[in-house]
Amino acid sequence: MLTNEQKKQIVEKFRLHDSDTGSPEVQIAILTEKINYLTEHFREHKKDHHSRRGLYKMIGHRRNLLNYLRKKDVNRYRELIQTLGLRR
Repeated sequence: MLTNEQKKQIVEKFRLHDSDTGSPEVQIAILTEKINYLTEHFREHKKDHHSRRGLYKMIGHRRNLLNYLRKKDVNRYRELIQTLGLRR
């Protein structure tokens, strides 16, 4: 999955200030990396339904965080989805 070094790089890229590790942008970026990893996993392991449930939960959690960010600050939301390459 996601190593500590990869997670630190994501936090460095998306944080708002020096001690920021839990802003919506950071959480969404980390979830996006995990989701991308799992989608690649399912290309090879099509019948792994237990992990697929975890993927669906992550997608729902990311959706909720994106909705929150859109309500709070539309400009940050648009910038984030453009940076991550999300469709909406």
